[in-house]
Amino acid sequence: MELSNVRENGKLTIAISGRVDTSTAPQLEEYILTNAEGVSELVLDLKDMAYTSSAGLRVILKAQKLMNNQGSMKVVNVRSDVMEIFDITGFSDILTIE
Repeated sequence: MELSNVRENGKLTIAISGRVDTSTAPQLEEYILTNAEGVSELVLDLKDMAYTSSAGLRVILKAQKLMNNQGSMKVVNVRSDVMEIFDITGFSDILTIE
């Protein structure tokens, strides 16, 4: 998994590439929590995210809860295989997906 971000005017975009699973989810969680401090909008760009396990879903849900308290969050560029996981788990009803 690789992570990068762009911060601009209170908006943080985090690009996630590769697989998010039990071995990489803790790194993603720490990255989001560290970088999201003080932002009012969080965008997760999943264009290059190939897979997420339940551990990755938990981190995304935690990020959503964090941003509910300090602003908003959306998920963009979701690949069809990851979108299928979001649909099956009900995450497509919880998250703002564009």
